[in-house]
Amino acid sequence: MNENCNVAGKYYLADSGYPNEYGYLGPYRGERYYLPEFLRRGQPQSQEEIFNHVHSSLRYVIERTFGVWKKMWRILQNMHVFPYKTQVQIVVALRALHNYIRRKSIQDVAFNEFDRHLDFVPDDFLTDVVQQSHTCRHQRASRMDNIRDDIATSLMRQ
Repeated sequence: MNENCNVAGKYYLADSGYPNEYGYLGPYRGERYYLPEFLRRGQPQSQEEIFNHVHSSLRYVIERTFGVWKKMWRILQNMHVFPYKTQVQIVVALRALHNYIRRKSIQDVAFNEFDRHLDFVPDDFLTDVVQQSHTCRHQRASRMDNIRDDIATSLMRQ
């Protein structure tokens, strides 16, 4: 496991393909997850669906941003293997450049393209399938399951 993700309160927003181990915050399996499902079948009802809706929304924003960035910066199209600290510095630098462009430019061409297609999701975004795992039902809750439950409870109260 990557020790850099063990900062309290900071987690990788993971899809259902990752185990729900400390540092990786995944969705509830066996519950509605994708935004189009909520559009078709109504607002989230349970605590788990509310969490999954927020989780999916956050992933959508992140994937959309990286989709734009990949179009803007070649380094992200074919990323070399860099140490973790260097990867963080690259993302922070690109974020700073992108924010500067958005503030100083009348139009951000890359984001405008995505804004014209509100339902656009990068091709590789919805590749995971959130299904109920039969083996998960009998496993003891992990530390991340408890953290996810606490976040879901907090969202439900709001």
